[in-house]
Amino acid sequence: MPVKGRTRLLLLIADIGLPLAVYYGLRAAGVDMYRALLASAVPPLLSAGVQYLRERRLDGMGAFVGGIVLISLGAAVIGGNPRFLLAKDGWTTAIAGIWYLLSVRARRPLVFHGARPLLEGRFRSDGTSWDVLWERARFRRIWRVSTVIWGVAMLVDAAVRVTMAYTLPVDEVPALGALLWPVTLGLLQVVNGVYYEFSGLWRITRGGTAASGTGTREPVRAPR
Repeated sequence: MPVKGRTRLLLLIADIGLPLAVYYGLRAAGVDMYRALLASAVPPLLSAGVQYLRERRLDGMGAFVGGIVLISLGAAVIGGNPRFLLAKDGWTTAIAGIWYLLSVRARRPLVFHGARPLLEGRFRSDGTSWDVLWERARFRRIWRVSTVIWGVAMLVDAAVRVTMAYTLPVDEVPALGALLWPVTLGLLQVVNGVYYEFSGLWRITRGGTAASGTGTREPVRAPR
């Protein structure tokens, strides 16, 4: 994995693991739930700061998450409601899901941008640029459908998180919320992997025949 990819993976782990460690560490030390929840929201902001110091910029998701955390902290300080803080991840995930769905009609959907650095020219590929493959209708359709799958999954995940935040005992929600991430992402990987196989994505990236629905090969034009 490239150094930049490893750095982002470590920051993602920190965003999930450090809030849990801060929250339960403070609760074990006798700090009340509200202050512990406020403190557990700080690590994601710190990771965004680390990214900015390393790269002198924030990517779209980093800025988005940082902004949501700041807004949530401000609202929580005014409202003083720990369950609002617990539901923060749910509302953030819901907005992300909507963002995925809206990107389906963009020039290139979000999942395409996310998968390209990991897969292009590396996994089941004959080295053809994805800019060239994008000219194939089936290739475009695969990434748009995959983006819809991600968007719907994020909205379902968000609904579960908000429901947990307002119905379960407060001290149980942070741990259950953290466990929900690998479940959601794992299911997404399985569903998308099956879809990519049956949709013919790997045949396209390996240079195989990309059927257009008529059993013929689609012509590959120069990228626009």
